[in-house]
Amino acid sequence: MAASKQPRYVDTSNPSLAVECPRCGLLTPRFLDLCRNCGYKLWPSSYVASAAFKAWRDADPARAAASRYDMDIPRHEELVIDYDAKAHQLGIHMPPPSNWPFVICAGALFLSLAAIPFSAAVRITLAVIGGVIFLVGVVGWVLVEDVKMFPADETGGEVHS
Repeated sequence: MAASKQPRYVDTSNPSLAVECPRCGLLTPRFLDLCRNCGYKLWPSSYVASAAFKAWRDADPARAAASRYDMDIPRHEELVIDYDAKAHQLGIHMPPPSNWPFVICAGALFLSLAAIPFSAAVRITLAVIGGVIFLVGVVGWVLVEDVKMFPADETGGEVHS
């Protein structure tokens, strides 16, 4: 008669995925057949440990996301971090987001394509297109974004605080 691969006893009421190793005393995953720290055999085989884990996991629907290798039941929490507020709290100045650097890079692309030895008409056309796009990007970034970031004061002078 073949030996059963089902666990003889699994404490399904214990929600812990970690257990102290009887040999070294350090925490190790409960349903691995060997201790991660010292190699002590916790289960007779990996088949028995896997069957015990499946019985433990099926006992509670909240354990569905758990793995045999976990030490804690994973919690899927949405972390929302407001980086601008965190930077303000830490005293770090964050400039507003800008798309003008991409425009400048597109202009630089056309300018670099003009350096390739094509015919003179193509090179001049690429240089003119690249120069115009590049200048639009620089003017937009310096004048448009700078005015949004640093609005003019009505006092007309520098303010030192």
